[in-house]
Amino acid sequence: MFLLISTATAIELTEPEGAAHGYPAFCDINGKKRADGEFRQWMQDNRLHIVITYNFPDGQQYEEKALFQQQPELVQEQWSWKESQDGQSSREFTADFLSKTATAHIRKDDKNVSETIDVEPGRTFAGFGFTLALGNLRKRLLDGEQIELKAIGFTPIPSLKPQVVTVKVSYAGLNKMKMSGRSLKGDCFVIHPEIPAVAKLFIKVPDTKIWLTNPSPAGFLRWEGPIVLPTDPLIRVDLVSNRVSGPAERIEANKQR
Repeated sequence: MFLLISTATAIELTEPEGAAHGYPAFCDINGKKRADGEFRQWMQDNRLHIVITYNFPDGQQYEEKALFQQQPELVQEQWSWKESQDGQSSREFTADFLSKTATAHIRKDDKNVSETIDVEPGRTFAGFGFTLALGNLRKRLLDGEQIELKAIGFTPIPSLKPQVVTVKVSYAGLNKMKMSGRSLKGDCFVIHPEIPAVAKLFIKVPDTKIWLTNPSPAGFLRWEGPIVLPTDPLIRVDLVSNRVSGPAERIEANKQR
């Protein structure tokens, strides 16, 4: 079977985003809810702003922020992830795509790292940026293309070195899953890091999976992967909140359309 692997240039905007507000659930990888989330998205000064917060019962809070240009193409400009306990920062990761710098800070290890990164505008994404990229690439991926993009990541302690790695994005089929008492359908996409063979001897980087709603328009439905570092626990974020969410189950090909 022949697979077409494309190296994306700028991503054509096919799914423009506007204001949105939601309440996702932060779960462990088995679907047990750990925190309540709030998703906010709005346009300001011709930029798309996204803020996602997760509040845990023990006073922990996670916060992700992202900034995007949508015209003439989708370009991520900023990303950050902050973890705090009772208002005091414990871990922070940031990437400024315009100045091409990334930083990491872990308080308990007294570790601070700042590095220059090789960003390719319109091809490089982090965090929720991949959900937007997939929404605009959805048709091509459903048609069988595998598309190469770039991802910003961080190596584990002790180095914490920010890196830009090539990732291969592909379509993995139509799934159904139980979420908030309902059975929902979503298209599953896999983000696979292309790690050099030598590096694989020292570190394992899990794939990330993102589900978009089916049928269109292709909105966020589910995300599964490590929190930030490749050694972090695998977690699940669902579009709608419940105490327990169900695993994704493949729908047979002849039932997909």
